[in-house]
Amino acid sequence: MKVSVLQENLAHGLGIVSRAVAPRTTLPVLANVLVATDEGRLRLSATNLEIGITCWIGAKISDEGSTTVPARTFADLVGTLPDGQVDMDLVVQTQTLHVRSGTSNTDIKCIDAQEFPPMPVPDLRDGVVFNVSDLREMIKQVVFAASSDEARPVLTGVLLTVEDNLVTMAAADGFRLSVRKAELSQGSAQSMKAIIPARALNELARIAGDGDDTVTMSLPPGRGQVIFRTDDVELTSQLIEGSFPDFEQIIPVMHNTRTVVSSAAFLKACKQAEIFARDGSHIARLNITPGDELQPGSVEISAQSEETGSSEAVVEATIEGQPVLIAFNVRYLREVLDVVGTPNVALETTAAAAPGLIRPMGDDGFLHVIMPMHLGG
Repeated sequence: MKVSVLQENLAHGLGIVSRAVAPRTTLPVLANVLVATDEGRLRLSATNLEIGITCWIGAKISDEGSTTVPARTFADLVGTLPDGQVDMDLVVQTQTLHVRSGTSNTDIKCIDAQEFPPMPVPDLRDGVVFNVSDLREMIKQVVFAASSDEARPVLTGVLLTVEDNLVTMAAADGFRLSVRKAELSQGSAQSMKAIIPARALNELARIAGDGDDTVTMSLPPGRGQVIFRTDDVELTSQLIEGSFPDFEQIIPVMHNTRTVVSSAAFLKACKQAEIFARDGSHIARLNITPGDELQPGSVEISAQSEETGSSEAVVEATIEGQPVLIAFNVRYLREVLDVVGTPNVALETTAAAAPGLIRPMGDDGFLHVIMPMHLGG
């Protein structure tokens, strides 16, 4: 293998794939990045056997070939190289990669590419095509609600379903549920249903680019994998086996009180309450009081800690229905308000011991259910 690449392109590519490198592994090759020529470009791949990431970068290829390079050593080295051209030569007999740039000459000991796990070759003809910016928005609005508790693996993933031109993502951890629905710009020929690890979707949102790019999702039959592909990047992830809870049963169908409030003001008040609630059990009380002819409705958000003190903030609101005093985990409130994306948000409640439902005003595609906390004496 003999190739020339630009330092910035090589650094960019290594930055994309390095998150899939296995940090602690009994297989030394999994700590390496596969470097291979591929139809006029240089292909970089890394995998920890759960997630695999591949990135293609422009290169001048003199001789075809491939090897695997220790990921950390390679990335650290490339980060120190000057801007401009990097020349790489592989001595196949010794699996040594000679890297030359400016006045720098280094040799890196590699492992034969034959030992690297084969990366799947997707058939994208039956894939589902997303607009990258839409997909990133969907991921952002659900992935935070997935569980980090490995005791219930299905809840560490996001349920993704595709029916005709409607795609739905749902994530839940037993205390909250986030559901986002969107229409595909081009309908899907087949229905799809899969539980995708939340970590994989986070990585996809990180590497997928932005703007008007598209990403194609494919579920190779019988592989238990999902593949996402853009022009220059591909992410492969193992799917989570199991049955996702019937989340539609969790969504409240009625409410006694509907509170419409400024998203920014509500978020700011929750952040203030979280400063004091985080020392205890993250409890914030919401005292929702409807208005009358003389004054508008209000929501008082309060939290207290025996160690640090207490906080109260009042936010004006348009309230229909009964007054209610209800408590929520303030971190959960703050996390959903961080992603609503609309100027105003509605909180629908039925009683102090019943779940609350949060909807962005003017966006019917997103909803979030949050379980209440016990108020105590």
